Amino acid sequence: MLQAIVSGRTPVVRLLAPRGGVLVEAVRGRKSRSDPKAKSKEGRIKYPPPVDPMEMVVLKERFTEYTLIMKALRMQFKEEMLRKRYEQEVGSLAEERAKQEAEEHRSLMAWNDAENLRLRKLRELRLQREAEVAELKRKEAAILQQQEMENYIKQKEKEIQQLEDEAQSFITLENLDQRIEEALDNPKNYNFAIDKEGRVVKQTVAQ
Repeated sequence: MLQAIVSGRTPVVRLLAPRGGVLVEAVRGRKSRSDPKAKSKEGRIKYPPPVDPMEMVVLKERFTEYTLIMKALRMQFKEEMLRKRYEQEVGSLAEERAKQEAEEHRSLMAWNDAENLRLRKLRELRLQREAEVAELKRKEAAILQQQEMENYIKQKEKEIQQLEDEAQSFITLENLDQRIEEALDNPKNYNFAIDKEGRVVKQTVAQ
């Protein structure tokens, strides 16, 4: 009994103390929570040690790489352990199951190739239809642009024809005397008033 008490880490005083009391162990060199801060350390500010940014980046990359490598190794070891356990438990059925899985994988790959071929044909048809629609829109845009250009040319030709018709009544050096005589023979009085409807309501007599 005494040997068990001595060999343990619990002090003997603590074991022999009454249960109702509270044990307070005196630790030399330590302060309690209620003791104030030492005067020699009142103005001290604890700064963390400086860290080199480049070194931190390198360490972070190495730690990430280490974590990935360790995870891959754990997964590989776990897979090997599970495979060995499975082969030990199943026995001769493992080879048959591997053949079934290989056959299933082969059939799935064949179905995948057929599905890819079908989707490729559908994609080619869709792209062909889109190209035809784009070509049709391009032709319609070209025709519309050509029609707009023809209408613009016709409008300009009409304006030119109208300008040529108006040019016949222009005053030139050849008909200057004739136009002066016509203006003198037919005087016009522009001194008049009109109402809201544009009718002449008052006009002075030409002098």
